[in-house]
Amino acid sequence: MTTQPLIYFSSHSGSCHRFVEKLQLPATRIPIGHLPENAILATQPYVLLLPTYGGGSSHGAVPKEVVHFLNIPTNRALIRGVIAAGNTNFGEAYALAGSIIAQKCAIPFLYRFELLGTERDVQSVKQGLKTFWESAHTKEPING
Repeated sequence: MTTQPLIYFSSHSGSCHRFVEKLQLPATRIPIGHLPENAILATQPYVLLLPTYGGGSSHGAVPKEVVHFLNIPTNRALIRGVIAAGNTNFGEAYALAGSIIAQKCAIPFLYRFELLGTERDVQSVKQGLKTFWESAHTKEPING
């Protein structure tokens, strides 16, 4: 399977999935559940979009499925940026999953949005991704 330049995880609530649908960009979803037979191998550079878990705690902020996905060397090598959803009620832990991944993978934390995101968030992410892939920094244009 060829993956897209936007890879995302969304839980059963579907909040991140709905946000990605609003972007109207090609995207690949990391399956719920971290069974080896569900593993996705990234086939091109990508930006990761994910929710923050943990209810304000750093422990468990990154969904287990995403941890397993990034533990695959190819997937970790091809990540170029991260976007995270969160809840501002959790203060400094707002969108913490993005900060954790940016630090561990030495990539830019491109954007964070609250819960389902607003129309402004959708437009900002859509334009931001276009600019990001077109920039001299990456030299790898988005498909589509």
